[in-house]
Amino acid sequence: MDDASVARRVVLGVAGGIAAYKAAEVLRGLTEAGCDVTVVPTRSSLAFVGLATWQALSGKPVATDVWTNAHLVPHVRLGQEAACIVVAPATADLVARAATGLADDLLTNVLLTARCPVILAPAMHTEMWEHPATRHNVAVLRERGLLVLDPAVGRLTGADSGPGRLPEPGAIVAAVLDVLRRRGGALTRDLSGRRIVISAGGTREPWDPVRFLGNASSGRQGVELARTAITRGAEVTLVAAHMDLDPPAGCRVVTVGTAEDLRVAMHAECAAADVVVMAAAVADFRPSVVGSSKIKRSAVADEVSLPLAQNPDVLHELVEARRGSSSPFIVGFAAETGDATGDVLHHARAKLARKGCDLLVVNDVGEGRAFGRPDNEVVILGRDGSRVDVPRADKADIADAVWDAVVRDLV
Repeated sequence: MDDASVARRVVLGVAGGIAAYKAAEVLRGLTEAGCDVTVVPTRSSLAFVGLATWQALSGKPVATDVWTNAHLVPHVRLGQEAACIVVAPATADLVARAATGLADDLLTNVLLTARCPVILAPAMHTEMWEHPATRHNVAVLRERGLLVLDPAVGRLTGADSGPGRLPEPGAIVAAVLDVLRRRGGALTRDLSGRRIVISAGGTREPWDPVRFLGNASSGRQGVELARTAITRGAEVTLVAAHMDLDPPAGCRVVTVGTAEDLRVAMHAECAAADVVVMAAAVADFRPSVVGSSKIKRSAVADEVSLPLAQNPDVLHELVEARRGSSSPFIVGFAAETGDATGDVLHHARAKLARKGCDLLVVNDVGEGRAFGRPDNEVVILGRDGSRVDVPRADKADIADAVWDAVVRDLV
């Protein structure tokens, strides 16, 4: 097997919870992304999804105990050879056994022998997730360097609803791929313990009940900033405005619509934050008057005049709210184009001076660049006069470059 194949060798652990059926989608997503996946289910998980399913989808034999193919010493070999291990779902029982170092089945043996990044995607009832024992076990595992994703909030078994739902399979796959993207083995944990608030997407300003003023932001860069911050150990809140893609696994999401909605949410969320990243495309203007009913074509002249009012400058307000403190550390984004008065960096430096944030991430959005694309190139300007040029790369790599700059300057 070549180095590239080894670098994408994944062990998928499946614990005994009702969400085990969703692990089949995780397996499918990983294999379609080119990963070589070995499934290690617990014996109790087979009550929900049988061996035949895992064998058919992975194309490999599947075992639950250390005695099958004992001559290959699977309880040691699988953990030693994996590039990443992900357990989805990770039940309260599995989390407890992992935290205490039990090795009473093949999966817990593999976790003990792992020398690669380990991701746990918990799924359990809210009461179990919020129980002090589970919270303690999660804290212990995170302290050891495991990436334990916060569960999603939503419908659980039966009529129950709350935190404890397994993150969506696609989001779990994206977390694994984000870890595999980084070479070098161990997870980078340089944002561990940091509370980070990120805005993403584009706001919409209503004109009447069916029309609005908007922008071309997809939210992709904000999502990658959130995903990479989570895999680097941060506690992330994503303030999401009309994104074209789902939020990453493990973050808390606050949904907003207009610039004023986003303003209120950011002020509320940033009070306890260590780092704030304003990656959302916030509308500079809004219609001065919003129609209470749909404006009919027949009721207006051929030319329509739409008076606009300025929206508050949210980034500047957040900087001002620090009142001389250095916390939170604030990162702004500038989507710029050149014009007759100056090039992109000329306008960006003026914006940095005007806004007063600690870092400004500058992208040239002329000629269809940046918005909606999977890649980008940026310049990161520091308030201290520093400059980091980030050549064209995937937006996940751009996000890591931003976090590298934040970690460098963060006190």
